[in-house]
Amino acid sequence: MSLKSSLHNLKEKYKGTKMAPAFNALHTFLYLPNETTQNGTHIKAADDLKRTMNIVIMALVPCLIFGIFNAGYQHYLALGEIESAKGFLGASFWTLDNLIIGAWTVLPLVIVSYGVGLAVEFLFAVIKGHEVEEGYLVTGMLVPLIVPVDIPLWMLATAVVFGVVIGKEVFGGTGMNILNPALTIRAFLFFAYPTWMSGDKVWVHGAKALEGTPDAISGETILGSYAQNNSVMYDYWDMFWGIIPGSVGETSKVLIIIGALFLIFTKVGSWRIIVSTLIGALVMGLIFNGVVDAGWISESSKFYGLMSVPFWQHLIIGSILFGAVYMATDPVTASQTNKGKWIYGFLIGFISIMIRVFNPAYPEGVFLAILLMNVFAPTIDHYVVQGNVKRRMKRLKVKTA
Repeated sequence: MSLKSSLHNLKEKYKGTKMAPAFNALHTFLYLPNETTQNGTHIKAADDLKRTMNIVIMALVPCLIFGIFNAGYQHYLALGEIESAKGFLGASFWTLDNLIIGAWTVLPLVIVSYGVGLAVEFLFAVIKGHEVEEGYLVTGMLVPLIVPVDIPLWMLATAVVFGVVIGKEVFGGTGMNILNPALTIRAFLFFAYPTWMSGDKVWVHGAKALEGTPDAISGETILGSYAQNNSVMYDYWDMFWGIIPGSVGETSKVLIIIGALFLIFTKVGSWRIIVSTLIGALVMGLIFNGVVDAGWISESSKFYGLMSVPFWQHLIIGSILFGAVYMATDPVTASQTNKGKWIYGFLIGFISIMIRVFNPAYPEGVFLAILLMNVFAPTIDHYVVQGNVKRRMKRLKVKTA
């Protein structure tokens, strides 16, 4: 008997019981449904939830693969066992050794993220008696990409449980949540375990274990260096290609841009939110550059390092680009109106750079900015709709006058 037949028999056996959602979800995930439409007129569309989730995952896979190689590369580079890669196609980057150590480090994060998250989803589906939704397919891929490479697996598992339960299930599941679940997980990690999320030893594999020893290596990110008014040894091309320390999937800006174009082409990601987020970040960066150029802040100030960063460089350091493309565009938690998307995205970019500069202890502010705007997205849409209603009523009064 084939696996498909076995799953179908189990699904029929437990039909109507509490375990039915679990078997239905597993069968639907692996195969097409057995039930087909025989007659009548029906709406045909290719944009169901599963296809939408799969498109986002496809856009994330290149970032995951690059992150695996980069984890190994940063490890061996920090230990001095390899030479620095000269560009994106450097011979010392795309090596088997980097792939092995990177996979050994990153893949457990993916396994824990999906394993724990889907277990919680299945549990809630069984308890509440509803079908398992595909919403966590993207969240499960996003979470490993936005955390440090050496974060303990138990810590990640705890955060995933919190994020899925508090960030989504308490609101009713996929499509009902007001906060992005992946960002809820990231926020929990930051506030519960701040030394692991804002320290300078967690962004390179093995750095934390060597802390305090003669072989200790620095795993500080570029944002961390700027926040401490330290010099940065990476050039702009290193930042753009992504061969720098950082979260697993957010370093390669070129791959994020390619993913953004793919999401926009497939109409899964909103180009309005992406563009407006980047505009907001550039505007805030320009304001801070103006403050520095005007001499209103001294070089000894703790804010000087990030304030003096060229405004355009904010887009190629940190996670602002990753957040704009994969997080801010979440159709459930973002604004729904076109004008609201411009306002929503602009404020995310604007606030992100503000947090980045004014909170040196946590220089990456895009995730907190997105969570904040998730809360205000319904309010933005409300006032946009009310503004449209008032303008139409005004036009109607003029015509009937």
